[in-house]
Amino acid sequence: MRDSFAGLPVHTVTHPVGPASELPAAGDVAWGLECGYGSDITFPDLWRVFLDTVEAERVTALVIGAWWDRDYTSLRPIVDLIVSDASRLPGLRALFLADVEGESCEISWLLMTDITPILEAFPLLEELGVRGGNTRDDALVLAPVRHTALRVLRFESGGLPAGVVRAVAASDLPALEHVELWLGVDEYGGDSTVADLAPILAGARFPALRHLGLQNSELQNEIAAAVATAPVVAQLTSLDLSMGVLADEGAAALLAGQPLTHLARLDLSHHYLSDAFMERISAELGAAGVVVDVSGQESAEVDEDEEWRYVAVSE
Repeated sequence: MRDSFAGLPVHTVTHPVGPASELPAAGDVAWGLECGYGSDITFPDLWRVFLDTVEAERVTALVIGAWWDRDYTSLRPIVDLIVSDASRLPGLRALFLADVEGESCEISWLLMTDITPILEAFPLLEELGVRGGNTRDDALVLAPVRHTALRVLRFESGGLPAGVVRAVAASDLPALEHVELWLGVDEYGGDSTVADLAPILAGARFPALRHLGLQNSELQNEIAAAVATAPVVAQLTSLDLSMGVLADEGAAALLAGQPLTHLARLDLSHHYLSDAFMERISAELGAAGVVVDVSGQESAEVDEDEEWRYVAVSE
């Protein structure tokens, strides 16, 4: 589980939660809840103990880790629990679902669900992060929503379903400032296309957007070409095209497109750029004060004259 979330240190509780007198103040930390394989308490029981022990009305941030105690199970009962107790968490402003590392469960094995009810139950939520995505029946689902408070939306996935990408693009989120989409690969359910991103790239959909992350994609060169002429870029202060298979053709499209010199930061880390293009893009944008991250240079694998490039996170 991550060490911090929503600007707060994460305080993880498993079982027992401990007496209230020994716990941090409810609003001083992001509360991390997890069980995991072999746990001596089920997540519903842990959830109930947590709500009955801390001052739930003062909790502002929650991180949900592993929620199963034996075999992997769907996230749906956990979403149902959180939604059913929304009235007990009036101060909740930040929520991360399925913050699970690979040693507990690979990202593509996480059994997900429809997370739309979370946004409907918490109209004051300002940050939502979700990790996971798979091609099975327990896939990640989102329906288009209107939510006036959400400022940060993050999907971490080795294969983000096209339906989720389209739902984000069709949502009415006037306060949204920061969006990250780990698009992933088709093999693990990442079946979106550049066309699915068009409403986001057009700019008008999210007028407050300042950070755009279109990451971890096997279509990174095509995405870079689309971003090069996308109206949304003019309103951004940072752009993240990291974690994917970006090569010289994608970098060339970025440099030949609209000016990027207004950006404070451009993240291209984990890429397949040549040394020459790494130097060129760093020099051209760096001269204008843009911080360009070209760390993590990868080399394509060659097998029988065929080149293979890999995203940072898939399985």
